[in-house]
Amino acid sequence: MKVLGISPLDKDATASLVQDGRVLFAAAEERFSRKKQHSGFPEQAILAALAATRTEPRELDAIAYPFLEWHQEAERIERAFAAERAFAAGFRPPALEPLLAAAERRVTERREPIHGLLEPNQRKRKGWLKETFYTLAGVQPFASALVTRFYSQRWARRAVLEHKHWQRELEAGLAKLGLGARLVRAEHHLSHASNAYLASGYERALVVTLDGYGSGLAGSVGLGEGGKVTRLASLAFPHSLGSLYEMVTSSLGFQPDRHAGKIVGLAAWGDPEVLREVLLSRAKRGDGSLELFQNLNVHLSRHLAARFPMVDVAAAYQRVLEVLAAEFVAHWLARTQTTHVVLSGGVCANVKMNQRLHELDGVAGTFVYPNMGDGGCGTGLALHLTWPGGVRESFHDVYFGPEYSPAEIRAALEEEQLAFHEPPDLARTVAERIHAGLVVARFAGRMEYGPRALGNRSILYHGREPKVNQWLNQRLARTEFMPFAPVTKWEARASCYEHLAGAEHAAEFMTLTFDCTPRMKAQCPAAVHVDGTARPQLVRREVNAEYWRILDEYERLSGIPSLINTSFNMHEEPIVCSPRDAVRAFLDGRIDALAIGPYWVENPLLAKR
Repeated sequence: MKVLGISPLDKDATASLVQDGRVLFAAAEERFSRKKQHSGFPEQAILAALAATRTEPRELDAIAYPFLEWHQEAERIERAFAAERAFAAGFRPPALEPLLAAAERRVTERREPIHGLLEPNQRKRKGWLKETFYTLAGVQPFASALVTRFYSQRWARRAVLEHKHWQRELEAGLAKLGLGARLVRAEHHLSHASNAYLASGYERALVVTLDGYGSGLAGSVGLGEGGKVTRLASLAFPHSLGSLYEMVTSSLGFQPDRHAGKIVGLAAWGDPEVLREVLLSRAKRGDGSLELFQNLNVHLSRHLAARFPMVDVAAAYQRVLEVLAAEFVAHWLARTQTTHVVLSGGVCANVKMNQRLHELDGVAGTFVYPNMGDGGCGTGLALHLTWPGGVRESFHDVYFGPEYSPAEIRAALEEEQLAFHEPPDLARTVAERIHAGLVVARFAGRMEYGPRALGNRSILYHGREPKVNQWLNQRLARTEFMPFAPVTKWEARASCYEHLAGAEHAAEFMTLTFDCTPRMKAQCPAAVHVDGTARPQLVRREVNAEYWRILDEYERLSGIPSLINTSFNMHEEPIVCSPRDAVRAFLDGRIDALAIGPYWVENPLLAKR
């Protein structure tokens, strides 16, 4: 059975072609359109999938879409908010102002600079009028209740209109390609649960999904056994950990759908205890359930961002996310007597939370679906529909995107009149030049599926310089307090990272952080964040031989088995897809050298530096 999976059109639209439970092709539309988190029908990605797999439209058995009809989604939204109103009417949190006053006494003055902030205790000040409104709308009980009701009603209206809009666009796009009659819909969290479990390779596992919103839910928990998932419980919207994190991301000045990872990086500089109890006072927890009071009212987090240091606000939200998720998962681990956890949903892009879940007592194995956000939902539902039964090995790799021939690469280089040559041993050349201090971009093989650059569309540099975060982030026009991630030879994993056991395979896809060993901190300080953790990619020779050889050659030269690996893209653009994208980003991104296909190219500006 061959199924085309299409992820939700509202953001990160992605097309996947799956046959009998095996992913043949998967890529996001943004890589072709060059529009970050592309919303809309993924026509280019679909056509690329059909072309790469030599599939005719008539050969497709179904088109999988992980949302219900718009009117069914509207009914679930209405039920969700009715339940939320009943919860709010009966929940009595403690008064906020005494808690906030106590929190202010816990704030410490900082003098050490935090690169990317104007000063270490920087606050998001907005002026007297706005800040007074934030206090009323976010802290004062009567006003905050009215504001929350307003935001909930507005969210519901917008969501229904958007579901209706995207349904029309989906049906029009499929009709244009002659595929409309084969559309199969399903509720959203089924797709997350399916991709997490079916791709994990585990016989028996706790299946956890956490996101912002999906078919009336913000999360689910199930039991995966023998190739099937049975749902045990759900987290109702708007009691959403995803929405909780979106609020603080927005309030700290970032885009909620795009920059949540920056809050993770910023949080490591702050003290989570300053505001921890303030946030936990808004949560009703217990017996494997979770409800969050006034969760869609952004003005509390705006008040906190104006009143407290940004780093402390970020740290508190990150810690509370970890606490609430860990309590939820721990309850269901004990109840099901499972030892393995699989995760999917946009919240599971939070690599620090994933580390905390992996470190829970009794967890022997953790797998995070590599495209954990909504971009992976089309694949999840397609896997569900085509699964032949039983349990299979986990993904060998996720190089599911397009590949380009040497002739296509040469044409892109010649178009820009770039000098290039073909070294006898490209991996050794790359390693030598990185060891000498060059920043090298690598473009090779099939493009990675999902949000992470996994070596085939990556920028590589050595990690020996602690200050590289400042100058290389500036060169790439990226936020300075964000850490770079390392890539490490599989054979050296235990000497570089702690508590890896059971998550080694997940670490091949950069989906968790780990505490770094003394060796890693000493040899590769640029890849170790201020909290002593790193988000590694482990590389096995049998998965990506040429990439592994670069690490091996670099280790021969330096004695260090790790490099910095960051995504190959221009600022606020998607990761490069085609050779032309790579050449443009190479020239505009001020990168020293480019290893593209079998060719080596040095930046013509390099000689002038």
